[in-house]
Amino acid sequence: MSDWIRVCDTGELLPGEKTVAWDGDTPILVVNLDGEYYALEDQCSHEDYELSAGEVDPGAATIECTLHGAKFDLRDGRALCAPAHAPVAKFPVKVEDGAVWTRDDR
Repeated sequence: MSDWIRVCDTGELLPGEKTVAWDGDTPILVVNLDGEYYALEDQCSHEDYELSAGEVDPGAATIECTLHGAKFDLRDGRALCAPAHAPVAKFPVKVEDGAVWTRDDR
C-alpha cells in the first residue's frame, strides 16, 4: 500500500477548487467542497480523459467530464449519467498539520 502524499496546504485549495496530485503513475483529483476534501482518480471511467479538466458543481458535489459530459459524484465516485456507467476510484483524504494528504490505497 502506498504512503500518504502531500497535496497542498489547506489554504491553497479554496472551497470549490480542485487540484491534481500524483501517487506514482496515478493522477488523483482532489476537490475542496466547503472544507471537506474528496479525492478521485483523475480519469473518466467512460474514456481515458482527465476529470480535472471538467467543471465542479459544489452545490451538487459533482464534476463533469468535458469530453462527453459524464458526471460523477465527488463524494463517492459514482457515475451519475451516461455515457459513463462505472464509478471512478475514490481515495482516502486526511488533513494533518495544515496540509491535505491522499494516497492510492488500491
